[in-house]
Amino acid sequence: MRRNTILSSVMLFVVLTVAACTVSYKFSGTSIDYTKTKSISLDKFPIRANYVWSPMESMFYNSLSDAFARKTKLTVLKRNGDLQLSGEIVEYSQTNKSVSSDGYAAQVQLKMTVNVRYVNNNKHEEDFEQKFSATTEYDSSQQLVNVQEALVQEMINDIVDQIFNATVANW
Repeated sequence: MRRNTILSSVMLFVVLTVAACTVSYKFSGTSIDYTKTKSISLDKFPIRANYVWSPMESMFYNSLSDAFARKTKLTVLKRNGDLQLSGEIVEYSQTNKSVSSDGYAAQVQLKMTVNVRYVNNNKHEEDFEQKFSATTEYDSSQQLVNVQEALVQEMINDIVDQIFNATVANW
């Protein structure tokens, strides 16, 4: 009898302790105050680089707008958003990364840089202009035309993540 009372007391204590110490986390990945900020406007990012691959402009814009539409509750607009992103693709280049024993390039590095202007119409102290870059490599035995789309999309995804983190996930 005494053993059941002690066991019941211990069980009650454990249940109450667990119930009282429950911690709840909510993590959206953003630091947006949705009571003040409802929209973001995205301009096209024209290519201003010396080396141009024309599909890159629309690939970048689509990836950027998709990221904000998927990861936030913001309405994506063409202009006059509470948040505004504009800029241009300022670099798209390839350089030899390493040399093989026969003296030819073994790896080629692609680099993409985007200049971004960010305006927060609710908190202008957060406004900035900054360059974001990404690189990737491919084997020189491959022709760029055969791997370019996948490699550019990889760099775009990286840059979009950097921009997203610098603008609305600045925690």
